[in-house]
Amino acid sequence: MKLYDTAMAPNPQRVRIFLAEKGIEVPTVQINLMKGEHRSDDYRKVAANMRVPALELDDGTIILESVAICRYFEEIQPEPPLFGTGAVERAQVEAWNRRMELEFFMPTAMTFRHLHPAGAALEGQIKEYGESQKAIALKRMAILDGELADKEFIAGDSFSIADITAAVSIGFGKVSKHYIGEDQKNLQRWYDQVSARPSMSA
Repeated sequence: MKLYDTAMAPNPQRVRIFLAEKGIEVPTVQINLMKGEHRSDDYRKVAANMRVPALELDDGTIILESVAICRYFEEIQPEPPLFGTGAVERAQVEAWNRRMELEFFMPTAMTFRHLHPAGAALEGQIKEYGESQKAIALKRMAILDGELADKEFIAGDSFSIADITAAVSIGFGKVSKHYIGEDQKNLQRWYDQVSARPSMSA
């Protein structure tokens, strides 16, 4: 088994944090996005979508997409549960992670791709689009601050993949220079707590 990884990219980081929470070690193969290694013929044989991460199992099966990879590891090692336990909690975690992906993670990623100088290697940059995505990400952070007023974690009482997605979004957002607001005390409390977990250094 091996994980095709990129050290600085946010999606592989989600998987690394997930694996660290589980205490699972997987050999990695580093793919340099800035040098275009994800577009090489060899990597296209692994991942036709030319994205990272990708997980190659011992039998040659390839699993693409970060959340799908995390689900695989949740199935083979259920403890600690990071997708929730029981029907209701699993549904809540699924919903919250989806919201964090679509409403926060993706706008943050598009901000980097369209505004950061390094993003030019990955995207035909459109500054106006990048600015609009940055505004969406900042608005979502303000909303999330209110949502965290009466709960410890994103999806409720337990740390989950939704917290991983949101924490990576905030960390990656700092690259594009959008930060937690001084008045967003709930969000800051949550981020400080989550960032102190050993897995976050993965």
